[in-house]
Amino acid sequence: MSQRALLVIDVQNEYFDGGLPITYPNNHLDNILQVMDRATDAGVPVIVVQHTFLNDDLPLFQRGTPAWELHEQVAGRPSNLHIEKNLPGSFTNTGLENWLKQNQIDTVTISGYMTHMCCDTTARQAVHRGYKVEFLSDATGTLSLDNQAGKVDAEELQRSILCAQQMLLSEVISSGDWFKRLG
Repeated sequence: MSQRALLVIDVQNEYFDGGLPITYPNNHLDNILQVMDRATDAGVPVIVVQHTFLNDDLPLFQRGTPAWELHEQVAGRPSNLHIEKNLPGSFTNTGLENWLKQNQIDTVTISGYMTHMCCDTTARQAVHRGYKVEFLSDATGTLSLDNQAGKVDAEELQRSILCAQQMLLSEVISSGDWFKRLG
């Protein structure tokens, strides 16, 4: 039987009222909140991750700003661990791996933002460390990108990352299917 933990990655105001509004999929926040509630009810540890940029030149995720704060509905829910990270991967320079080992966790469930950045990086890091990864398709979210490399809409980006994750990395599942696993 798997010993899992739910990672709730970077559900911060920056993605709602700040510079990076998440647009896809619909109901992403409601799904994340439901996943948190069901995990708590099932005794699955909930780990809340919060991103902080250390570079003052970047206007995003600056400690102490309203945009940096966790979304109030996430902050108001119980969690077993809160970690702060400074890079996309939740394992990099944090105590996450030690906590997972101490609690005999072998499976991590990925939820939060952004699918193509911090969720994807954290899932890859987890696989490289020997964890099984469940990647929640409707409890992660992203936005459209338009930069020097090209342009991609949020739906296409979400689908692309989920397809890549399903290929030898994570098991991509919906929140509803995950709830069935919890019993």
